[in-house]
Amino acid sequence: MRKFFLSLGVVIILLASVPALLVASGTTSSSTLVMLLSALPGASGPQTNKQMIRQRYEVPEGFSISLYATDLPKARFLRFTSAGDLLVSRPHSGDIILLGRDQDGDGTPDSRETLVADLKRPLGMDIIDDWLYIAESNQIGRIPFDEMSGSITGEWEPVITGLTDNGNHWSKTIRIGKDNKLYLAQGSTCNICTEDDPRRATMMRFNLDGSEGEILATGLRNSVGFDWAPWSGELFATDNGRDLMGDNFPPCELNLIEPGRFYGWPYFNGDNIPDPDMGPDPLAKTRNPTTPAHGFRAHNAPLGMTFLDASKLPTQYERSALAALHGSWNRSTPDGYKVVSLHWTDEGIEERDFLSGFNREGNISGRPVDVAQGPDGDIFVSDDYAGAIYRVSYSANVGDSNVNGGSAELLVPAMNRLDSEPPAWLADADLAEMADEGRELYQRFQCSSCHGEGENPKRLDQLSERMGYTAVLEILEAPPSPMPLFPLSDAQRRELAVFLLWQASN
Repeated sequence: MRKFFLSLGVVIILLASVPALLVASGTTSSSTLVMLLSALPGASGPQTNKQMIRQRYEVPEGFSISLYATDLPKARFLRFTSAGDLLVSRPHSGDIILLGRDQDGDGTPDSRETLVADLKRPLGMDIIDDWLYIAESNQIGRIPFDEMSGSITGEWEPVITGLTDNGNHWSKTIRIGKDNKLYLAQGSTCNICTEDDPRRATMMRFNLDGSEGEILATGLRNSVGFDWAPWSGELFATDNGRDLMGDNFPPCELNLIEPGRFYGWPYFNGDNIPDPDMGPDPLAKTRNPTTPAHGFRAHNAPLGMTFLDASKLPTQYERSALAALHGSWNRSTPDGYKVVSLHWTDEGIEERDFLSGFNREGNISGRPVDVAQGPDGDIFVSDDYAGAIYRVSYSANVGDSNVNGGSAELLVPAMNRLDSEPPAWLADADLAEMADEGRELYQRFQCSSCHGEGENPKRLDQLSERMGYTAVLEILEAPPSPMPLFPLSDAQRRELAVFLLWQASN
C-alpha cells in the first residue's frame, strides 16, 4: 500500500550544519562560495567527516551556484509545480519528496515533506489537470494533487500496469506532451541482447488514462531523459551507449524522436556502425537505423535533460537545452560528471560545459542526474551521489556580489556510501563461513571476468573503504549495466557482500 502525506504544516529545513560564506576574490568582480557539507545521513558513514575534499565547480560568466538542498540520498528526477514547489523522486527510498517553495528568500526550501511513499523505485513524474503522474519501475499511476497547496487530495489510481522491470535499466521516465498524451521511455534489460518484451528499449505513447498504448520509436537502449524543443515542438531524448567496447566507443546519443523510427540498438552504435556482437539486423529489409542528432562522449551517461526558457538568460541560450552527464564508471580515465548546454545552431548542435568540477583528476564528488528550471528562471540540478540539489542563477549585473563570475569552491565529503552503523544481521553471522559461500558464488558467476580481467576491469580492490554492506546489497539487487542481474537469494547476496567486504579487510 502506498502512503500519501497531506501538507498539514511547514517543516523548516535546518541548515545550521551547512554554513555558507561568501568570500570576495579580490582579483575580479566575481565571488567565491565556500560551503561545508557535513556527512549526509543514509548516504555515507561517519568516516566521511574526515574525508573532505576541496572541489571547484565552474559555471559560465554571469551565473552563480549555491546549494539548495542536502540530506537527499539518491535524489534523482525533478519536477516543479506551477506554485514553485520542487518534487524529487528517490527510487531507492521508494518516495517522492516535496521541497516547499523558497518564499523567505534565504536560498533554501521553506519546507520538506514526504508526499508519496511505499512506491516501487519511482523515477519520472509529471503534472496535468490536478493529477500527479508517477512512474514506478513496474507501472504508471496517478493521484489527485493540488499544486497550490502542495497536497494530495485523493486516492492512488494505476493507469498502466504490467510493465517489466527485470534486468539493468528498470527505471521508467514519463512526460506529458502538448498533445495531452503520456510519453513513456523504458530502457533495455541488458548491455547488448535481443529483448523478450518488445516494449523495452523504446519510447511509447498513451492516452492520459493509459489506454491506446503504442510503441512510438524503437532501438533506444536507455533513454532516461527527454523533452520537446519549444521553437519546433520536436521531441529529443538522451540515450546511453553500450558498454565493454573500450574507452571511446560507442558515443552516447541525443536522438530526434520521430514516430516509427528505429534508433539502432542493439545492432548499430553511433553513426550506424554495426555491432560486432550481434551480427546483421534480422529486420534490415523493413527498417533502417536513424543516426543521432548529436553524439556525447562515450560512457558519459546522459540522463535528464530540459529545454530552457531563455527569457531571463543571455541570448545564447535562446535555442538551448541542458543535459546532465552522470559520468562513466567503466573508462580507464573517468569522464562526464557535469551538466552541459546544447545549442541548436545553423551548423548543428554545439555542446558546451555549463556546470562542471564534479570530477577533479579522477576525484569524484558528485554525479548529476536531472535538470529542471524553476518559475523564476533559476536552474536546479540533482546529484544522487552527494544527495544534494544545486541552484544555478543568472544576473546581468556582473558587479553583484552574488554573481559567481565563472567558478565556485565547495567543500564536500567524499561520498563512499559507508554504513553509518553495521547491519543488524552481521551481529550473529558466521562471517568466515559466509565468506566461503560468497567466494563460491563469485567464482560460479565468473565475476572476475569483469572485475579482474578485460580491457578496463572494474576492480574491487579496497572496496570496503569505499562502500558498506547496504550499498553493496543495493547494487547486487539492482545492478547497473552491464552487470547482469544474477538469480541470488537475500542470503546469497549477503554471503557475496561478506566475501567482498569482510574478507578483504581481514
